[in-house]
Amino acid sequence: MKTVVVGLSGGVDSSVAAYLLKQQGYNVIGLFMLNWEETDENGYCTAESDYEDVKRVANKIGIPYYTVNYAKEYRDKVFSYFLEEYKNGYTPNPDVLCNKEIKFGPFLRHALSLGADYIATGHYCKRVDRDGKVYLYKSHDKNKDQTYFLNQLSQEQLSKTLFPLADIDKTEVRRIASELGLSTAEKKDSTGICFIGERNFRKFLKEYLPAQKGVIKDLEGNVVGEHDGVMYYTIGQRRGLNIGGKNGYNDDRWFVVKKDVKTNTLYVNCGECEEMYSHGCYVTNFNWITDKPNEDFDCFVKLRYRQPDQAVRVHFEGDKLRLEFKDKQRAVTIGQFAVLYAEDGMCYGGGRIHELIK
Repeated sequence: MKTVVVGLSGGVDSSVAAYLLKQQGYNVIGLFMLNWEETDENGYCTAESDYEDVKRVANKIGIPYYTVNYAKEYRDKVFSYFLEEYKNGYTPNPDVLCNKEIKFGPFLRHALSLGADYIATGHYCKRVDRDGKVYLYKSHDKNKDQTYFLNQLSQEQLSKTLFPLADIDKTEVRRIASELGLSTAEKKDSTGICFIGERNFRKFLKEYLPAQKGVIKDLEGNVVGEHDGVMYYTIGQRRGLNIGGKNGYNDDRWFVVKKDVKTNTLYVNCGECEEMYSHGCYVTNFNWITDKPNEDFDCFVKLRYRQPDQAVRVHFEGDKLRLEFKDKQRAVTIGQFAVLYAEDGMCYGGGRIHELIK
């Protein structure tokens, strides 16, 4: 009998994933990762509540469960990177790094050291074995597909991973959990920062990155307001600018267009403008899940999670990729990941957006 260690998060997806694997005849072990030990602004620790759900679920479906503490690894490999990127004015994606550095890093190694044949997660994605290689495909539930967050995985990591939710949708997952009487059946999906959860984001960042107030300027250089620190804003953002009505401007909403960390200046525009769009971008440190193509090619790209696939031409330029968008793209953000897909949903891999082409 093959042994699978399931990463139980205390959510409905991993709960049902563990149950399905047991039904398929695997020897299933639940493992809860404690990656963040601090309480939120209300003194509430999400991890404690999640672990209680893990215990209830494991007991209900009849599997052993353990906990491992990766708080130090999370701080060193994920959270420090997260802070450094924000400090430099970029917008990182901690979920991608969390998968690469924690779930498919020390967690996978620990599971294998226990004698496991595989690990499994509650991700919505599909593993396809073909021609001696392992491929990552979009899940049956396209609305929940999470391949974007797994773009940094290697062949070795994928070969040791099972995705039990590949061919079912979220509605079915909740139905199964409800039918089994699992405590997680109606639990809402986790949002916010990976393993840290929902927070007042600006207030949370201020605890670690004190920032200086500065001026907000329009694209002509006129001062139109004051910001709390350029690192707290993202390209395309329109909420929380507190600019209001200004003489000489129309009644459109204001949008963040660019940030200058060196001068601590935030640039905005009243209404949509060409400056908010990019015709392409350069991508660095691209991780190829598949074999790297030998020449430029056409495919599709996601520049952020939940974005519909966009047609793109991929050019190889030294150690970088130059992505040429078929249609100009709004609010492309340095620090996020560009993830490439084939037309049939296969994920080529992804890399960090390094520079925009206007």
